[in-house]
Amino acid sequence: MKYIDEYREEGIARSLAARIARRATRPWCLMEICGGQTHTIMRYGLDDLLPAGLRLVHGPGCPVCVTPLETVDRAIEIASRPDVTFVSYGDMLRVPGSKLDLFRVKAAGGDVRVVYSPMDALALARARRGRKVVFFGIGFETTAPANAMAVFQARREGLDNFSMLVSHVLVPPAIRMLLSSPRNLVQGFIAPGHVCTVVGWEEYEALARDFRVPIVVAGFEPADLLESVLMLVAQLEEVRTEVENQYARSVRREGNVAAKDMIGRVFEVCDRKWRGIGTIPGSGLRLRQEFAAHDAEKLFGVGGISAEEPPECISAEVLQGLKRPTDCPVFGLACTPEHPMGAPMVSSEGACAAYYQYRRHSIPREKEA
Repeated sequence: MKYIDEYREEGIARSLAARIARRATRPWCLMEICGGQTHTIMRYGLDDLLPAGLRLVHGPGCPVCVTPLETVDRAIEIASRPDVTFVSYGDMLRVPGSKLDLFRVKAAGGDVRVVYSPMDALALARARRGRKVVFFGIGFETTAPANAMAVFQARREGLDNFSMLVSHVLVPPAIRMLLSSPRNLVQGFIAPGHVCTVVGWEEYEALARDFRVPIVVAGFEPADLLESVLMLVAQLEEVRTEVENQYARSVRREGNVAAKDMIGRVFEVCDRKWRGIGTIPGSGLRLRQEFAAHDAEKLFGVGGISAEEPPECISAEVLQGLKRPTDCPVFGLACTPEHPMGAPMVSSEGACAAYYQYRRHSIPREKEA
């Protein structure tokens, strides 16, 4: 963005923090959903600027982190086949499965490749018609249009050697699950701006109405997040429960209509398991039946693979905002970015990785020993 420095200017940030302190008259608990927002909060120490009693907790806002262990195992099973070129975004390669990760499959001779777009995977399928090219299609609504377009284009071109292992998840059903939990302490949500750029915020209006909770769609820079906190605090103090849009430079209520149309043409809503959380009804996307010829889970018969999470990893509670990464007994010890035990330590958007990068030096000495 041409004028991005404005959103990182210290004076503006401190002015917003001062306004928040004047507006908040009681403790409040707010949750940001997006992992990119979590990293901004940690990197710039935004939580330290807030008044005592105003707490920010981190939600399941990292698609890599919520990809279930069994889906990673399915990817590993497919990638290990000698006739497959398995294609993925880079951060998925280090997510641990039950026994291996995709990097180890690659090291053992598997044809595992990193791309930056599903269209790169399509290009591979065109160039290597004698190989089965499988793209690992993960993400929230943000990446769904491009992934849908890749499958749509593959069918249109007759690329029968291209398929996708789909693990798409949707944000609003996850928020509904969190708000329905008897353990929930969250009183306001910072909604993910990149997701809402695609789908808008109409679905969030039902959440605000049903649970009487304020929601603010926010961007990713320090000023964006502090302004969204101010907007949430104002609603809470005034006993209002609305959806407001802080990220007006990028998000409209209806979202991107063409992108949503492409998602609907290729995908349909399904129940989806989230790593460490379990199955959330209506929280995922799968390929429609007319695109079954490009559904890797069906083509390779890996749908029956299941797996259990390591008992010592508390990523489920971290992803629900019930605990912080530093509450984990293995954080920074048995679990590091070099040797991750759970996905939140791997992903560039994971909460554990954010704490490790920006807050690990504040861990008590006895824990580091």
